[in-house]
Amino acid sequence: MFEILFLGTSASAPSAKRGLSALIVKHDEYRFLIDCGEGTQRQILQSGAGFKHLTRVLLTHGHLDHILGLGGLLSTFLRWEAIDELEIFGGRSTLDRVRVLIDDVVLRGNKPPMPLNFREIKPGTFFDADDFTVRAFSVSHRGPDCLGYVFEGKARRPFLPEKADELGVPFGPERRDLVEGKTVTLPNGKRVKPDDVLGPLQRGLKLVVVGDAGKTDNLLEVCKDADALVIESTYLNEEAEMAREFSHLTAQQAAELAVKANVKKLILTHISRRYREKDVLNEAQAVHPNVSVARDFDTFTIKRDEHDG
Repeated sequence: MFEILFLGTSASAPSAKRGLSALIVKHDEYRFLIDCGEGTQRQILQSGAGFKHLTRVLLTHGHLDHILGLGGLLSTFLRWEAIDELEIFGGRSTLDRVRVLIDDVVLRGNKPPMPLNFREIKPGTFFDADDFTVRAFSVSHRGPDCLGYVFEGKARRPFLPEKADELGVPFGPERRDLVEGKTVTLPNGKRVKPDDVLGPLQRGLKLVVVGDAGKTDNLLEVCKDADALVIESTYLNEEAEMAREFSHLTAQQAAELAVKANVKKLILTHISRRYREKDVLNEAQAVHPNVSVARDFDTFTIKRDEHDG
């Protein structure tokens, strides 16, 4: 299961109801802050998410509306909050800009209050946990090193409790061992193999997060069969030419990508102040049936049983 908490959903500049780009992806004990626009620390506090487990920041690119909040966040860590470590992931040019912000503006020769590590990444897997991975992919926007992120559960064979019941497998370590692929011997001497109680291999959940993007043809493969896609929708189709000029997407383009890639759930963010939310939603829903326009503090839970029965 992946949970998405939106902290900022506005494009370029904040509005009265929308902060600048930031969201948290949660999976079990893991927390990933994706982008950190101005005011993100206040949004974190207001959401109730807290700072304690936000030790990893994934940056999509180096534009100020996506990174400027890092200055305030580090300033708060200097004075009030404490975390064990902070890792900031991004492309080279993005991290170069962030280092100037943090080293020259915030720290100014002082030591950070925690181990602070800048992790330059390129397209590919850069985080590998027991049951999921995170990989980066290239996105076309203004400037180099723009990235999106795929959170993907590892393929697994589901445990079939009814089969275990039929075979007399007791609750406890025997069932755990079978899930881990080990053969067990029951008290009556009967041997039970993993194949006896495990179903066919199932792919893991797939969540794709795209920041700012100027085109979609190069995103089709990475978004293929995603359970959820979070992507910008800065413009409506009536201003498609302006979207091209500034390397952004329209709601229609985002929805067309979702249809072509067989995306189950489309979540639009990075909404311009010039549009009404319902107009953005209507344009996308005319193309893709399962669309939401994210608002600040909205939470979405991505579960297999919501989509695959």
